[in-house]
Amino acid sequence: MIFTAKVEAGANVAVFGLGGIGLNVIQGAKMVGADKIIGIDINPARQEMARKFGMTHFINPKEVDNVVDAVVQLTGGGADYSFECIGNTQVMRQALECTHKGWGQSIIIGVAEAGAEISTRPFQLVTGRQWKGSAFGGARGRTDVPRIVDWYMDGKINIDDLITHTLPLEKINDGFELMKRGESIRAVVVY
Repeated sequence: MIFTAKVEAGANVAVFGLGGIGLNVIQGAKMVGADKIIGIDINPARQEMARKFGMTHFINPKEVDNVVDAVVQLTGGGADYSFECIGNTQVMRQALECTHKGWGQSIIIGVAEAGAEISTRPFQLVTGRQWKGSAFGGARGRTDVPRIVDWYMDGKINIDDLITHTLPLEKINDGFELMKRGESIRAVVVY
């Protein structure tokens, strides 16, 4: 978020998927002073936690006719930056198409299934939108990870609240079930 997109203060940001990755994108957007931080998820239970991390608006795609139109309307023309944190190729397209014509950037973080392809109409790109990919948030291990640790130690980012469950090793399968049901963000297995 900070390293790949270089989101600036006052920007409007749309985040598709409010799991661990999406919540970190949200807190990064808050840290740099983004204006509207829109969280988009089909799981309404994710709304409360996302607000805690800095989300200002929530859209449930099941409750609107068209999620792209909802983001464009809410931002007055489109998000300056969008982040796809799910790995769904249809959502990747929506994330691009909800960005502002002329300068919108859509960053794909979610990992799609092997062999999946993404597509859009050329018009979406020739109007100035950009599609980018990001691995590990664009952070470089040697130089950026110490900075991220400092942010955590200084209280600028919240990692502790991402851990929603702590399980003994013999309950590891329960952790997978929680994840499948969308009931956990991150589970720590203690052994």
